[in-house]
Parts: sequence; structure tokens; C-alpha cells
Amino acid sequence: MSWIIVLVIIIALVLVYVGLYNNLVKTRMWVREAWSQIDVQLKRRNDLIPNLVETVKGYAKHEQETLAKVIQMRNQLTQIPAENREEQMQVSNQLTDSLKTIFALSESYPDLKANQNFIQLQEELTSTENKISYARQLYNSSVATYNIKLQAFPSNLIAGIHGFKEEAMLETPNEEKAVPKVSF
Repeated sequence: MSWIIVLVIIIALVLVYVGLYNNLVKTRMWVREAWSQIDVQLKRRNDLIPNLVETVKGYAKHEQETLAKVIQMRNQLTQIPAENREEQMQVSNQLTDSLKTIFALSESYPDLKANQNFIQLQEELTSTENKISYARQLYNSSVATYNIKLQAFPSNLIAGIHGFKEEAMLETPNEEKAVPKVSF
């Protein structure tokens, strides 16, 4: 009778072990899927940028430096290896700032501001930026869940045995956290 109890305990431990391992695998896949969502939105933005630049070119001929900078950052972003998430986000943040500069140009060029193609591109890029922001939030949430499992007992034991590694969260650059200065 005692061997049945031992067998039941062994089976229970194996089931717990397998459950913890599978849960770690599942949350790690959520992190990868969340990153994939960011990647999809970055690609969408990169695909829209040439159209925006071409539309603005005709109106803002002496703003070529700004347009060239946007294209350069877009090209740089496409060259960064997929596993270098931190650098991708850094360049992506710079690209976002440059796009804001292009949108601000429309204030100086009323014809550009009224151009339907520009308006549509601006709306699509704004929507895409919002999706990138949401995808970053989802990624950080997924990373937090995953990292908690890596640190919590008893899943931390399983994670250590199988070489699961913590993931880094995406952080907002310090200059974007600063309170904007307003003068009246």
C-alpha cells in the first residue's frame, strides 16, 4: 500500500513539474508574440514613410534635410538585427520625433496641410504610432508576467534548470519623461 502512495506522489510531482515548465514556455511565447506585434507596427510605419516623404517633398523643397533624416533613420531601423530590441526602440523613438517634425511642417505650408494624401498619411501614421505604443505596453506586460514566473518559487527552480532567461522591458528615454517647459 505504501508503494501506491509513493507512486501517486511521484506522479503528482511530475505533473507539477510539467505544468510549471509548460507555463514558463507559454509566457515566454507571449513575450515573443508581443514583440512580434511591435515589429509588425514598425514595418507598417516604415512602409508608410516613403509615401509621406514624397508627398511633403513637393511642398517643402527647402526642408530636404529633415526629409533625408527621416529616410536615413527608417533605413537604419530596417538594418538593425531583430534580436537587438533596445537599439530598435531607440532608433524608433528618434524616428517618431522626426515624424512629429514633418507633421509640424504642415503648419508652415497651408497647401500641404490641405493635401488629402498628406492628411491620410498623417492619420495612418498617427494610428500606427498609437498601435506601436499599445504593442509596447503589451510587450512590457508580457515581460513582467514572464519575469515574475522566473523569480517566483517553485517555477524559478524549473527556469534555472532549463536555462530560461529574464527579458528586459522597454523603457521610455529620460528626455521623453521630462516635463515640457511652458512659457506664457
